Amino acid sequence: MLRYEKLPSLIAHRSVLMPSFVDTLDDLEKDRYEKVMRLRERGVEPYPLRSKRSHTIADARALFEKGEDVGVVTLVGRITANRWTGKITFADIRDGTGRIQLFLRQDNLGEETYKQFLKDFDLGDFVQVTGTLFKTKTGELTVQVAEIEMLAKAIAPMPEKFHGLQDKETRYRQRYLDLMVNEDVRQVFRTRQRVLTAMRAYLDRNGFIEVETPALQPLYGGALAKPFITYHNELERNLYLRIADELYLKRLLVGMFERVYEISKDFRNEGVDATHLPEFTMMECYQAFGDLSDMMQVVEDIFVECAMAAQAKLQITYGEHQVDLTPPFARVAMRDAILQVTGVDIYVDDTFDALNARIQEKHLRVEPQMSWGKLVEKLFGAYVEPTLIAPTFIIDFPTDISPFAKKKPGDARVTERFEIYVAGAEYGNAFTELNDPEDQWLRFVEQQANKARGDAEAQQMDDDYVQALKHGLPPTGGLGMGLDRLVMLLTNQHSIRDVVLYPQLRN
Repeated sequence: MLRYEKLPSLIAHRSVLMPSFVDTLDDLEKDRYEKVMRLRERGVEPYPLRSKRSHTIADARALFEKGEDVGVVTLVGRITANRWTGKITFADIRDGTGRIQLFLRQDNLGEETYKQFLKDFDLGDFVQVTGTLFKTKTGELTVQVAEIEMLAKAIAPMPEKFHGLQDKETRYRQRYLDLMVNEDVRQVFRTRQRVLTAMRAYLDRNGFIEVETPALQPLYGGALAKPFITYHNELERNLYLRIADELYLKRLLVGMFERVYEISKDFRNEGVDATHLPEFTMMECYQAFGDLSDMMQVVEDIFVECAMAAQAKLQITYGEHQVDLTPPFARVAMRDAILQVTGVDIYVDDTFDALNARIQEKHLRVEPQMSWGKLVEKLFGAYVEPTLIAPTFIIDFPTDISPFAKKKPGDARVTERFEIYVAGAEYGNAFTELNDPEDQWLRFVEQQANKARGDAEAQQMDDDYVQALKHGLPPTGGLGMGLDRLVMLLTNQHSIRDVVLYPQLRN
C-alpha cells in the first residue's frame, strides 16, 4: 500500500519526467504567462473564483442616455483595444451586449496600480472595472475607472487585427476566435436564435406539440439519403443516426396526437457543399386531418414569422437578389417548370429510356440516374432550381422519389408533394402523407428493388411502420424545413458553415 508521506517525493519525481505547461507555450505566450506569475507573486489571483457586475454595458448605456443618475457602476468585459500616453490610458472593453470606453488615469488609480495595469494587462484579458460614467468631448460614453481587477488573464493573444479575422479555416476550426473578433458573426448567431424561437413559437401557438424521437434508430428512413452506421455493443446490433424524423413522428399521429413537431439534428452520410453538411438542423411537423394546402399555409406563415424576427421586414436581400417574402407564394407544377426552362416535357417522355434519350439529344449534362423520377429530379435541379428567385412552391413530384406521399388523383406518375424554393435554393419539403398501408408496403418493395439495382439512398423496408399504418393514420399533412438554410437566407450568408457554429471539416 502507498504511504501518504511518500506522495510529495513521487509527485516531484513525476514532474521531472512529465512536460510542464510552459513547454507548450510559444514565446509570446510565455511572456504573458510570466505576467500570470507576477500577479500571483503580488497576491493577485489572475483567475478569481467570482466576479461582480452591477450592469451590462448595454444597460448602463441605456440608463445614461435616458438621463438617469447611474452613479457608480461595476462592469465586466474583455479588453479589445487600448491607447495610452504617459499617465493616461483609454481602452475598450466588450461584454456580450456591447462595447464601452474606459478612462484610466494614474491620479485616480494610484501610481502603483496604474503601473501594474500597464505592465500586466493585455488585449484579450477579461477585467472588472468600477467607476462613474461620463461623455468625452467627442461624445463617447466612457467609464472613469476607480478600480480595475483581473478576471481572466489571456495567455494566448487575440488575432492581430481585431476587426478582421478573415481566414476561413481559422474561423471555422477556432470558432471562438471568429466570435471574439467579428461582431457580424456574433450577430448571425443571435439572429439564428431569434429565427428558431419564432419558428417554435408559431408551432406552439398553433397547437403543435414538441416531441423528441430517437437519434439512434434500428432502421433509417423518412428521406432518400445515406446513413451513418454505428454499433451498440450491449445490444449486439447496428444502429443508424437518423436521416429524418418522419416515420417516428407519424407513428405519434397513429397514437392520437393530432399535431406534433420536432426541431432536431439529422445526419446524412453524403457530400459537403455550400448548402449541405453531414450534421444539420431540421424542423419536421405533422398535422392530422391536414393536407398539402395546409402545409403551404404553414410554410408561408413560418417565413413571415421568421423574417420579421430576423429583419423586421419581408423584403430582404440575398446576394444580388431582392426577394419579397410576402404571401401568397407562387405554385408551379414540376412538369411546367422543366418544360418552360428546357423545352423537355416529362409527361411525354414519361419513361426512363424516353427521358434519357431526350436529355442526350439536347446535350444536357445530367448525371446518369437509376429511375425516371431521379432523372426528372436531376434535370430540375440542374436547370430550373437556379431560376426560382421569388418564393415558389414546386408541386407534383414523381412518385418513385416520393415514397411517403400520396399519389395525385388521376395521375399515378406524380404525388401530392411540394418543395419551397427561394433565391435559387430549396428550403422545405412537404406531402399529403401516404396513409394506405398496402400502398406504403408496395412503395417499400419498390425501394428494395431500387436498392438491389445499386441505389444507395433507397429506403429500407420498415415493417413496424407499415404495421402502425394498419392501425390507421388519419389524413395528414407533413412538412420538413431546414433551419440552417433558412438562417442563411435571412442573414444573407452563402455557405452553411457560416450559420453553424461548429461545422464538420476535413482533417
